[in-house]
Amino acid sequence: MSTKPVLYYSPRSPPCRAVLLTAAAIGVELDLRLTNLKEKEHLTPEFLKLNPQHTIPVLDDNGTVVTDSHVISAYLADKYSPDETLYPKDKLKRMEVDARLYYDAGHLFPRVRLMVEPVIYFGADNIEQHKINYMHLAYDGLEKCLTNSPYLCGENLTIADLCAVASVSSGAIFAPINEEKFPKLAAWLNRLTQLPYYKKNNQEGADLLGSLVKDLLVANKKAKENQ
Repeated sequence: MSTKPVLYYSPRSPPCRAVLLTAAAIGVELDLRLTNLKEKEHLTPEFLKLNPQHTIPVLDDNGTVVTDSHVISAYLADKYSPDETLYPKDKLKRMEVDARLYYDAGHLFPRVRLMVEPVIYFGADNIEQHKINYMHLAYDGLEKCLTNSPYLCGENLTIADLCAVASVSSGAIFAPINEEKFPKLAAWLNRLTQLPYYKKNNQEGADLLGSLVKDLLVANKKAKENQ
């Protein structure tokens, strides 16, 4: 059995990249196991024993199985982080971080999925403007969170920032951030990109997702024209 926590993941997935960012911020090394959803590796009996919901990421920390990127990030911070700033122990501060995590789970990432999944799985050949506008509405929520601080929960980077940036950086490929309308969000995103572990653990995967969707938009359009 691996002594490192095992992460079942795909680099294109924003939630998986959120966990990669969190692990990198903490300094914990993961045993990375690529999981190919198109090959239905998440539907094998072995995987379903780990996660009956058959979603990624999944963390197996030497028998402790944790699912959902936000829960995994919180687990890693609680168990392995050398300090409390990433996920504060103080109840009120933690509540604020949790609220931002739920905002990612309920608003940011679902709106990214709304743009890209029809292209990836259902042959869509365009991303409708109303979906882009819907993503912009989620940006507005973050802009207001950043009114008085550099990070989503104050002066310190937390797992809320790391989870949110994985979604925002992916959404911005298809719904660009207007810097005049969302100056604080644009500055926050730029601030996160300066983290020494950001490119490897997030940007490279976001670029893979962007390339996949853009290529499929072209291919799907050609397929419809040839019908």
